[in-house]
Amino acid sequence: MDNALAMVSRSDIGRLRTHNEDAVHIDALLGLAILADGMGGYNAGEVASGMATQLLRDAIGQTWVDPGRDGAEAAKNAAVAGIAQVNQAIYSAAQSQAQYAGMGTTLVMALFHGRMMTVAHVGDSRLYRLRAGKLGQLTRDHSLLQEQLDRGLVKPEDARRAQHRNLVTRALGVDPDVDPDVASFDLRRGDVYLLCSDGLNDMVEDAEIEATLRARVADLDAAAATLVQQANDAGGRDNVSVILVRIGPALKPGWLARVGAWLRGGSGRR
Repeated sequence: MDNALAMVSRSDIGRLRTHNEDAVHIDALLGLAILADGMGGYNAGEVASGMATQLLRDAIGQTWVDPGRDGAEAAKNAAVAGIAQVNQAIYSAAQSQAQYAGMGTTLVMALFHGRMMTVAHVGDSRLYRLRAGKLGQLTRDHSLLQEQLDRGLVKPEDARRAQHRNLVTRALGVDPDVDPDVASFDLRRGDVYLLCSDGLNDMVEDAEIEATLRARVADLDAAAATLVQQANDAGGRDNVSVILVRIGPALKPGWLARVGAWLRGGSGRR
């Protein structure tokens, strides 16, 4: 990997929900970030999002070898294949076990490789990029509201108050097959990437998210905590989850071996 990654995640139940149906996973060594927002009765949404993050983590971890700066196609193939496996597993569980009938989950994942990032998503969980102090949304929601916006049926300024704004048009586990959107983007040192469930962007305006990230770009833990607090202060109507990734300079040769030794409890650990 040509860039070092700093990653943090935070997930909160919010103010009104009785349990957390979001799930997150980060792995800076693999360059992988996954966020899922489950749906379904009882605890089924929690099951679906947990399956999505765990199974996708395993699928990517078993097959992915960072091919360097020319790996966008390989990353896309790994993401599409992994998501297909996860979708089938969730769909099968929902079909075969009555307590999970109708469950599903959104998903947004980012795989960092060389000087690129490959993003795949299904549903309305989002990925934003803060570059040179400006926040931009890199994913497009799979939702009824987004379709209404595209057709001019809802004005952007009315979107936050629109009915059925949380009705997604694609989700993992709902149908036997799923069609994720996949795209690759260049990385620049200093970029900050935000993956979030709609519990954040439904409650906090993009301008406020941008201001928070700009003010706390040097402290990702504080930035993540502030974003969650802002969502809760605005009402916390849903679970809120965030992953933040900051792109830094490449680490010196041999860093992976030293980190591996530390994790294994070898000579690098004191």
